[in-house]
Amino acid sequence: MKNMLSIDVEDYYHVSGLSSVIRRADWENYPKRVVENTHKILRLLDVHNTKATFFILGIVAESFPELVKAIHKAGHEIASHGYGHQPVYELTETQFRQDLQHSVYTLERITSEPIKGYRAPSFSIIETTSWAIDVLFDLGFRYDSSIYPIQYDRYGWPNAQRFPHVIKSHGDDVLWEFPPCTIRALGRNIPIAGGGYFRFFPYRFTKACIQKLNAKGLPTMVYLHPWEFDPDQPKFQPEFKNRIRHYLNLDKTESRFSELLKDFTFTTISDFATQLN
Repeated sequence: MKNMLSIDVEDYYHVSGLSSVIRRADWENYPKRVVENTHKILRLLDVHNTKATFFILGIVAESFPELVKAIHKAGHEIASHGYGHQPVYELTETQFRQDLQHSVYTLERITSEPIKGYRAPSFSIIETTSWAIDVLFDLGFRYDSSIYPIQYDRYGWPNAQRFPHVIKSHGDDVLWEFPPCTIRALGRNIPIAGGGYFRFFPYRFTKACIQKLNAKGLPTMVYLHPWEFDPDQPKFQPEFKNRIRHYLNLDKTESRFSELLKDFTFTTISDFATQLN
């Protein structure tokens, strides 16, 4: 069956887990590596004839419009990751709306196509920021992939639904939610196929979990970041837990990703959503 594949296009210095050692004001001073790393992903996807949804930061798109054009030309879906990689819980509703509008304007100006999907930085639509769903609906988004049904220190909505579902509708207008992949074990939801979790668990475990879900007719949402394909990126010393989360097994991401693309069939979120309408 088809699963969904998504890439959050951001650079290593944008990552929330490094914010204790990298100031936002200093972002411009760091080497830019997102273009090279994203092209690495594009080459792998081309080899395996796979399409994905790319959630692109507006600030990246503004700096590297040719990268957005290359992703778009290769037939992948362009979606919004917001503009400045600020978690929703650090913004007011007005600031969030402005961030989204800035992002959408930037991406649509480059692609000349409407932006249908959104993923919040650090999966930061949580119970206390559920007002963001109304903003997405008001701005005409068709789907979201920001609600992570897990318990975590920086994000998470543990009681949220685990698989694609409608989160808001009015008349003919519908906003779908596409949560990242989890399995149910030991009375809780365990994330298995994205970001640090993809790097933390042995690939054979990830593969077995996806197979188990697919055997039940359940789709999975996999997500990764370009910086996760870059073991040679500049190294920083945040607190221990975030150091482990960020740097663990970066040298294994590319080979695991290649195995994933060989073992499963993936598509964009919009393509998958056509099956639900």
